[in-house]
Amino acid sequence: MKKRIAVLPGDGIGKEVVKGAIEILQVVGERFGHQFEFRYGKIGGEAIDTVGNPLPDETIELCKQSDAVLLGAVGGPKWESQPVHLRPERGLLKIRKELNLYANLRPTSYYSSLVDSSPLRQEVIEDVDMLMVRELTGGLYFGKPSERTQKNGEEAVVDTLFYQKDEMLRVMKLAFQLAAERRGKVTSVDKANVLESSRMWREVAEEVAKDYPHVTLEHMLVDNAAMQLIKKPKQFDVVVTENLFGDILSDEASVLTGSLGMLPSASLSENGPYLYEPIHGSAPDIEGKNIANPIATILSAAMMLRLSFGLKEEAKAIENAVNQVLDMGYRTKDIMAFGKKPASTTEMVEEIKATFLDNEAIMNIMGAYA
Repeated sequence: MKKRIAVLPGDGIGKEVVKGAIEILQVVGERFGHQFEFRYGKIGGEAIDTVGNPLPDETIELCKQSDAVLLGAVGGPKWESQPVHLRPERGLLKIRKELNLYANLRPTSYYSSLVDSSPLRQEVIEDVDMLMVRELTGGLYFGKPSERTQKNGEEAVVDTLFYQKDEMLRVMKLAFQLAAERRGKVTSVDKANVLESSRMWREVAEEVAKDYPHVTLEHMLVDNAAMQLIKKPKQFDVVVTENLFGDILSDEASVLTGSLGMLPSASLSENGPYLYEPIHGSAPDIEGKNIANPIATILSAAMMLRLSFGLKEEAKAIENAVNQVLDMGYRTKDIMAFGKKPASTTEMVEEIKATFLDNEAIMNIMGAYA
């Protein structure tokens, strides 16, 4: 198999964690006869500094000509004083629109070896297996107008929450499809007691549910959902919600595993390449210190293999290697616990590579891998 991957390292620790994920993908390619061609583009603060644009046309074209996109992170205090249209996050929002990345998938799973890294009790987080489905190209982040203004002689501000029904329908259908392949439950999160957009969201959920009689639908207000994620996270299977709520709730879910550095994501498109990225930010305070956790990005690369390339066994091999390294006690600073083995970014990558290679060799000897 030969695939072209657009690589957008971005800012801060993005470069460090993406480098580690690429090393893992290279090992996969070498061992199993796949050719991954990596082509690099600029986004975010780096792009502002070099070409004066958070998402240059060259990067957009690179992504559209690729089979998948691997992104690091964007942003940092260096660019906070820039005009709104020249901030790194504008590049992130624009690439979602340009590639029509309408749905973001954020899985959260329980790692028994990381029970000491979570602030929650083991009996609360044990066996958690949740998939957050976040609408990604509508809502407050994209609605117009969004601006500072004047009203009655005083400074004022407006942000617009806008959705078309078909935008709700496509992400809701995806959530039900995914639930049908999992445990058969969809939790639709909204604020229907206050927002008209949420009332339509709830109506759309009911409409789609009619086509999936074997999938259970429940509605939950976002404030209650935020509480239930911490109190009883095992109740959730597939959680689907709009852009802003999904952004906040999926970050909250990271506490279940103990760190943002553990959670991967995939952004799906109807007519273009998918984009894969860790859910964490650029963390400029630890940039260059070789202490960032690369696991979320490595697991995002595994999602790429599974969802974009159909390489399910290769993806599972990466995930198994990550689990085994954690079981052996290796920890980056964000998930460190008493009695564990401290590992830098590069050391964690090397341990995962070595474990992956050992596992692959065993599978070949046993004839378990075609």
